[in-house]
Amino acid sequence: MEKNLKISGYIVDVVAERIFKGSLIISHGKIENIIEDDNIDCQQYIIPGFIDSHVHIESSMLTPANFAHEAIKHGTIACVADPHEIGNVLGIEGVEFMIKNGEQSPMKFFFGAPSCVPATEFETSGAKIDATDIEKLFKEGKVHYLAEMMNYPGVINNDPEVMRKIEIAHKYNKKIDGHAPAITGDDLKKYAQSGITTDHECMSYQEAVEKIGLGMKIQIREGSAAKNFDDLIKLGKTHPQKTMLCSDDKHPDDLIKGHINLLYKRAIDVGISPMEALKICSLNPIKHYGLDVGLLQKGDSADFLLVNNLEELSINEVYIDGEKVFEKGNVLWSVPPLEEMPNNFQAKKLNVDDLKVEAKSENIRIIEIEDGQLYTKNIIAKAKIEDGYAISDTDEDILKIVVLNRYKPSEPQIAFIKNFGLKKGAIASSIAHDSHNIISVGVDDIDIVNSINSIIEAKGGISVSSSNGTEILPLPIAGLMSNLDAKTVAQKYEELDKLAKQLGTKLSAPFMTLAFMSLLVIPEIKLGDKGLFDCINFSFIELFA
Repeated sequence: MEKNLKISGYIVDVVAERIFKGSLIISHGKIENIIEDDNIDCQQYIIPGFIDSHVHIESSMLTPANFAHEAIKHGTIACVADPHEIGNVLGIEGVEFMIKNGEQSPMKFFFGAPSCVPATEFETSGAKIDATDIEKLFKEGKVHYLAEMMNYPGVINNDPEVMRKIEIAHKYNKKIDGHAPAITGDDLKKYAQSGITTDHECMSYQEAVEKIGLGMKIQIREGSAAKNFDDLIKLGKTHPQKTMLCSDDKHPDDLIKGHINLLYKRAIDVGISPMEALKICSLNPIKHYGLDVGLLQKGDSADFLLVNNLEELSINEVYIDGEKVFEKGNVLWSVPPLEEMPNNFQAKKLNVDDLKVEAKSENIRIIEIEDGQLYTKNIIAKAKIEDGYAISDTDEDILKIVVLNRYKPSEPQIAFIKNFGLKKGAIASSIAHDSHNIISVGVDDIDIVNSINSIIEAKGGISVSSSNGTEILPLPIAGLMSNLDAKTVAQKYEELDKLAKQLGTKLSAPFMTLAFMSLLVIPEIKLGDKGLFDCINFSFIELFA
């Protein structure tokens, strides 16, 4: 780190809402002084770095250090990260792995204490994080907030364990993140009044405004599967102080194209001023969570970007704690090799007979999906039946979906899904929110079995299987992450994504969509490792209607 540094340009002060010519005087990682000087020949703008206000690093399939190595190129200097994906697999050991690995990069990671591990009691996870564990994490200073409270029924109905977690967060003066899809009225009021301060699950402007009215702040999400930016960005004009930006889940092929910087530019395109857009991307999350991230104020950490202008936003240099970490396309630090790759994988391989579904009637309940949304519909349709067994029906785009417990040898759970679009073959993944059992969707039972068994053999990964064979991206860290760099992982992921689309799916992100089909806390219907689940009434339901 340079002990003394002077950087000049147009300084964008989002706190005072002004832009002026001047110089930053940096010493030992801090802004020691700011000198205004109208005579400076400015060739660049100095702006705060971008912050992803809610992200699951694991969904990038990269370790935190490898995620940082890529995201820094796009001007991201900090992430408010919820490690509940690895928490569901490995418990506190997984959270501590993420923290330790993140410290191997200059990016500022602010990890939360996962509040819902497991997400529900209706599925099998690899670990449990209870209120005692959460207090331990807070007491040791390892985490910065209570991560998204997905168990909204537990809040609404005063579940003792849920309320204890909330009380612990209040005890340590920590923010509590929310997760309240489609909750409204008195239930939402009770949820917000418990002290939950954010929500990233809004699908409409009206839903967001109701939550803002109850004191919540809205994280506008634009990830690889769930895309709510277009529906919610109006908040940047009507409620700019209550708005932040987040990705939630970002696959590696999307991450190498851009991050929060792309959302900033889209906000500009719809008429939000650069100043307001920068505040949404930096000031708002810093103030809300109390992050130790600089905002170009005297005494702040020297965290900032040098860009050509506020519209094109070509990022020339990135500084974190006064250290230049990126310059003209080059990341100026290296990711050290991993010392450990923790995992939890005990599933046994399947055979074709394991996937037979005896037809108990001619009507079945179906998971109906919509591209770009995590919500599903619970519909009833006629099953395609051959030799007394219900099978995939490509004419009606109704395909078999399978979830298999990966933590112990178990029988697979089977249902049917509509609008996935495969005409042949199968895809599978050990990334399956939130318990991360193995999930597969396909046309032919042989391909489904092959795709699942390839993942079991690799102890984690995503795969595509067809008559041409099986291809897999191994994910040896908790069955969620690779130990490879972003470019390598993105290339293999893009290859698998292309293969999946060659099998017929028109989904923009088929693997990301598949990963959410076992998330039992988002309505209306999903498939877990214990059966088909009604996510509205929180109860198991029969496949045959």
